[in-house]
Amino acid sequence: MKASTFLTGLIAGSVTAAVTVLFSTPQTGSEIRSSVKSASTDMKHKLNDVKGKFTELKNSITHMTKEAKEMVPEAVQDIKGSIEQWQRSTESNKQRLEKKIQAIQSSLEELEQTISNQQKKA
Repeated sequence: MKASTFLTGLIAGSVTAAVTVLFSTPQTGSEIRSSVKSASTDMKHKLNDVKGKFTELKNSITHMTKEAKEMVPEAVQDIKGSIEQWQRSTESNKQRLEKKIQAIQSSLEELEQTISNQQKKA
């Protein structure tokens, strides 16, 4: 939501509330003027507070975005380094497993050939 849309809605709501109070109050004119003046002063303070909060939020988001732009590449590099280190540390196990798999495949081929030869003899 844009800040200008929010502020426009807030102002419109305030004006509507003020008009409703003017028509439904049993106060005298001077009392109403005093009330309206007090309410408008209060609304100005509240609007200034809202503006301040929006400014703080904007600054916070800007700061967080800047930090993220700096930290994300570092994190990616760290993750890449960790993956490369893991790959190097598991390379010997990978080679050992590949040799065992080849040995098992050779044994299976020999076994199949032996079974095939025995079936031909029988």
